[in-house]
Amino acid sequence: QLQASGGGLVQAGGSLRLSCAASERTFSNYDMGWFRQAPGKEREFVAQITRSGARTYYADSVKGRFTISRDNAKFTVFLQMNSLKPEDTAVYYCAAKSSPGRYDFWGQGTQVTVSS
Repeated sequence: QLQASGGGLVQAGGSLRLSCAASERTFSNYDMGWFRQAPGKEREFVAQITRSGARTYYADSVKGRFTISRDNAKFTVFLQMNSLKPEDTAVYYCAAKSSPGRYDFWGQGTQVTVSS
């Protein structure tokens, strides 16, 4: 089970830090990702971190502004979002996968709203 939190309302240029807590002691066996879905749009990839935290991947739209990290001892993955823009407004979801390909588990989402 994945529980995302940390969303809210922020002005453009501001920052937010999202957290996603997992209930699984096998958390370190999963690659973790963040996705987002804006109203009227399809869900899109934001960032991914490998199970050890050694490698990270980002969508071009957030590269240089967002940072994904994880704390395997606390079964938690984070998304630090800086220099937020109105187009970052969306519901953000965390997800986990144990093997290459599709994500197996999804959190419930947390709303991020960036005002101009």
